[in-house]
Amino acid sequence: MAAGAHSLGRLLNPRHIAVYGGASAAAAVRRCRALGFAGELWPVHPRRDHIEGLPCHRSTTELPAAPDAAYLAVPAEATVEILAELAGRGAGGAVCHASGFAEDGPRGAALEDALRAAAGEMPVIGPNCLGVLNYLDGTALWADQHGGVRTGNGVAVITQSGNIGQNITMQRRALPLAYLINAGNGAVTGVPELIEALLDDPRVTAIGLHLEGIADPDGFARAALAALRRGVPVVALKTGSSELGAQTAMSHTSSLAGSDVLCEALFRRTGVARVAEVGTFVETLKLLHVHGPLSGPPDPAGRTRITSASCSGGEAALLADTAQLHGVELPPLPERSAARLRHVLGDKVSVRNPLDYHTYIWGDFHAQLECFTALLEAGCDMNALLLDLPRADLCEDEAWSTALDAFVAAHRRTGAPACVVGTLPEGVPEPVGRRLLSEGIAPLQGLADGVRAIAAAGRIGAARRTADRALPPHGGRAGRPARKEEMLDEHAGKRELADHGLSVPDSAVARPGEAAQAARTLGFPVVAKALAAGTAHKSEVGGVRLGLADEKAVEEAVSAMTGLADQFLIERMVPDAVAELLVGVHHDPAFGPALTLGAGGVLVELVRDTATSLLPTTVTEIEDALSSLRIWPLLRGFRGRPAGDVRAAVAAVQAVCAYVEDHPEVTELDVNPLLVLPEGRGAVAADVVLRRVAPHRNNGNDEEESP
Repeated sequence: MAAGAHSLGRLLNPRHIAVYGGASAAAAVRRCRALGFAGELWPVHPRRDHIEGLPCHRSTTELPAAPDAAYLAVPAEATVEILAELAGRGAGGAVCHASGFAEDGPRGAALEDALRAAAGEMPVIGPNCLGVLNYLDGTALWADQHGGVRTGNGVAVITQSGNIGQNITMQRRALPLAYLINAGNGAVTGVPELIEALLDDPRVTAIGLHLEGIADPDGFARAALAALRRGVPVVALKTGSSELGAQTAMSHTSSLAGSDVLCEALFRRTGVARVAEVGTFVETLKLLHVHGPLSGPPDPAGRTRITSASCSGGEAALLADTAQLHGVELPPLPERSAARLRHVLGDKVSVRNPLDYHTYIWGDFHAQLECFTALLEAGCDMNALLLDLPRADLCEDEAWSTALDAFVAAHRRTGAPACVVGTLPEGVPEPVGRRLLSEGIAPLQGLADGVRAIAAAGRIGAARRTADRALPPHGGRAGRPARKEEMLDEHAGKRELADHGLSVPDSAVARPGEAAQAARTLGFPVVAKALAAGTAHKSEVGGVRLGLADEKAVEEAVSAMTGLADQFLIERMVPDAVAELLVGVHHDPAFGPALTLGAGGVLVELVRDTATSLLPTTVTEIEDALSSLRIWPLLRGFRGRPAGDVRAAVAAVQAVCAYVEDHPEVTELDVNPLLVLPEGRGAVAADVVLRRVAPHRNNGNDEEESP
């Protein structure tokens, strides 16, 4: 078991807390008291007699028992010393507030190594963090201000940024927070262990993650899949992106699948809904707290379906536009619902979804109840009422309250999933939000954030339906000693892949004087390529000549390339391609092998039409990735052009993946382009770049060591 991976139960829900330090320790005592912490508080200070009226203990050894939790607000060096004392005494865990560790350069990194050694098996949150707030049990291992209140159940949020975590506690959107954990550097106890600990608390309804990166993809996958299978939805607000520089990349794939792309692939694989904004993050967690993942249509590719009601055509149109933008469907109403609505609303109202019910029934509770009931019984995944309440300090809200009351009553009558959406965040005041939560209705604040929240809950629901079949990614080889790499020439790479079922052009390897004869044997037209290991992008150095129609053209082409290689690959041209694809795999040290599919050819990095997934992958994932590309219409047949052989393209991708599965020494593999021919005629790899860990010799003999 990794350091810090023991149970976090004592640390997160302690019976007694030791606080170390001066002013910050005193603040932590005040925060605990304000939240109603019912356990014991033990200040530790070598010189003070009292902190916040509590007697101080001089050292860890003087504590009456091993504390369940400790809050360390002391300098970095002292933090390490105290951690060793706590671990030796059998404490349940500690929160380390101090900075000056790995975030502060080599000296701080060495100090963080010492911190890990001092902690041993004891869980430690931090260092460089604000701490932990447990709003379920009234625990504040936290010295700064916060805006949360006690709750019986709610969402747990783990952040890598203290400020973002603190800001979330200050939200005025009625989101019930169960835990707020600022992980800081995560030197001992990381995000995966925190997720797993939160899954043990049945009061946690959803988990939100603010991540700047994923230090342990294997652990993250393990924890996220456990959450998915237990039905606890996870939402991620991932900030920061990095991309391997194209100038230094050996292959196209490496420049297209940087760390942020791999994080996205990991989220998809494990059913984590990624969002891009803090507002969306809060609204998604709120929706999930009330309703959990949305069930969605049986078809995994189907979009989340909603109904919408408002008394404004402008609002209805705005909702429709926003839904289309974010992949949420507003299906036609079933005839039974439409007939009931026509009866309630009369001939002057056009019955459709989204519904503008006009103002004919405005202020009429019973008519609105029948209207909303008809919508909620339409069988959609979510039912939304667009309603912005007027300002209480300037306006009267009686008619708006009637609409709200009618919607609540319709929800009670039907039990269908429901939300009230304010087009502006302030349109649903916090007291109204709390009332709706008590009724099992999600108060969503801000139209775009609300629709994005519905879409995210739908994605998690879709992932839940296949959770038992979700494959954990292989993971990386981080920490293994570096080994020398080699790149095969194109012919050798194609031979390797052809043995695994990848179709390649008919070809021959020839020296300059043999090239014309080789071309004549193959049949014209042909392609001539300079054959040299280490040259990844031959077209960029003039190492490729296409469409050579006779022997003279071959001789001239080879003569022009003699400075690039001693041997040449002569291939039969493959005509009539419907589309060109990139099929690439590269091995990331942390995430392991990743498959990138996209629009291929020489402009691949300019076009950047790609989809990346982690290995192992499935046929369904490959098909979904292809259908997500902008060039998908070309493969399906566009404006009278023939459809491509998609089945053969998928088989080609499977062959590439199978080769990588059988050869873990592969570090990068590019098939670019994969020529997709018309339906029934196959898919052919026109170019291959294959890079792998080079075998090395043992004791000078010829026996190769396996990687």
